[in-house]
Amino acid sequence: MMPIDMRPALRFVLGTMTSLALIFPGTALANHLQIDNYEVTAIDEASNMMTFTGDFMWENSWRNVNSNDAVWVFVKYSLDGGATWNHASMTSSGLNPIGFAAPAGFQIVVPNDERGFFLEPTSFSSGDVNVQGVRFSWDYAQDGLSDEQAMAANTITKVFGIEMVKIPEGAFYAGDGNSSSAHRFKQGLGDNDPWYIESSAAINVANAGSDGYYYQSAGASGESATGSSFLIPTSFPKGYSAYYVMKYELTEGQWVSFFNTLSYAQKMNRDITAASRGGKNADTIVNRNTVSWDSGNPRAQASTSRPDRPVTYISWPDLLAYADWAGLRPVTELEYEKAARGVDVLPTADEYAWGKSTYNDAQAGEIYPNADETGQEQIFDGAANLNRNALSWSSGDGRPGGPADGQKGPLRVGIFAEDSTNRVTSGAGFYGTMELSGNLAEMVVSVGRTEGRNFLGSHGDGILSSATGYAGNATNIDWPGIDPVDPNRGVTSTVGSGTRGGDFQSADVRLFQISTRTNATRDPDSEGYYQRFDPAFGVFQGGRLARTAP
Repeated sequence: MMPIDMRPALRFVLGTMTSLALIFPGTALANHLQIDNYEVTAIDEASNMMTFTGDFMWENSWRNVNSNDAVWVFVKYSLDGGATWNHASMTSSGLNPIGFAAPAGFQIVVPNDERGFFLEPTSFSSGDVNVQGVRFSWDYAQDGLSDEQAMAANTITKVFGIEMVKIPEGAFYAGDGNSSSAHRFKQGLGDNDPWYIESSAAINVANAGSDGYYYQSAGASGESATGSSFLIPTSFPKGYSAYYVMKYELTEGQWVSFFNTLSYAQKMNRDITAASRGGKNADTIVNRNTVSWDSGNPRAQASTSRPDRPVTYISWPDLLAYADWAGLRPVTELEYEKAARGVDVLPTADEYAWGKSTYNDAQAGEIYPNADETGQEQIFDGAANLNRNALSWSSGDGRPGGPADGQKGPLRVGIFAEDSTNRVTSGAGFYGTMELSGNLAEMVVSVGRTEGRNFLGSHGDGILSSATGYAGNATNIDWPGIDPVDPNRGVTSTVGSGTRGGDFQSADVRLFQISTRTNATRDPDSEGYYQRFDPAFGVFQGGRLARTAP
């Protein structure tokens, strides 16, 4: 199920800043997620607490019997006027803890690691919200700051928000019972019933004839063989336990906002506009990617003219760097199926994220209005729910005489959702997550390799590697791709990852189906190269991130 009002709402806040010397209440705007009136309201030197308030507004908030949406909020601080940035620690954890408050109808949940907080509705509702006077607090002593440093004129803070969806605890099916697929999860050599994930307990995968957990390999290099035996440990996030997942795929606006807080050395390693490792190799528009950065200028800020498009030309190490920076974690392929299919819903063979085995792909020329894309453009066909088959978009940015943007590539996130759409016509997953099928292939942690199964579900701490030559890498040692020689280098490869859901240029519609695992373990490193994109691999990849529910 999903909320009735599926108007697109987003995803990140281009950080609103405040300092003790000057207050900039301003508006932080990103396609309908706004944080207004952000300011310091109190400083308690005895407890080393700096308290802020702000107004949070976003469209299409909901809470229903199945799930609720939320905003993941975190704070960065700078001691040098914005030249370098660090992650701020919250003052306490729990439900509406001391130093945190939200108005009636909303609550704040701070996880134990205090890397940020969730703001979410508490009563059944659906629609636009304006949550005024939200209070949250920074424990600057926990981050090693003295009172003098925290209150210095050059100390500024920046708040970020990402729209999430809470996926509840509960059993679900992985695999859809389709006997014609060679790669989907099934119960035995002669038993096509899907896996039933009924707890967080370890899963013993073996060469069962029926009524077990049987693995079918897609034949990727290094992947476990069909019928092989292995253990998916208790610690591996299987989707049974509750977790939050991003409503939308990572966008260009989110990427630029992250990138602009990095050091110059970190930016050089995360530069998707460079030629290295299959990057875009341009600051112009390529496959509808509009990200630009002058790498020759250490003070230059990256920019995007289309902040609400999914960001392309990112690799697994790029995605995980964002996850670490934001206090999130990667999604597993089992969690991907749960978010798409829902709890205890019997699967339909060959179903897509909207729960049907049929689709309605958007056609070239259907973007409207026939003018510059502003972030509010729609598709003429109100029933369209899939972007596929490498279409060149001839209206919108690519109209005659307009910017050279009418190319093959992803459409803005949430483009199929309107007031009148439902789960099927908006292309949403069971809980309201968008574009799980199509647009970009979603990078996930695979169960098909030991390196994936070693994932413990740890969350980022907001701190990236500063090691020479490896600056800007994620540093969680359980994340797939962690450097096998020196973990201090961080995530340097793609081994243990894969993709689900297909991308805009996929001609084979089976790749968009929930349970298809053709590329679930086929990471670029296993094929002999680490690339952001390479025609030989043939996948434009993106992704979304998660956090285990406190």
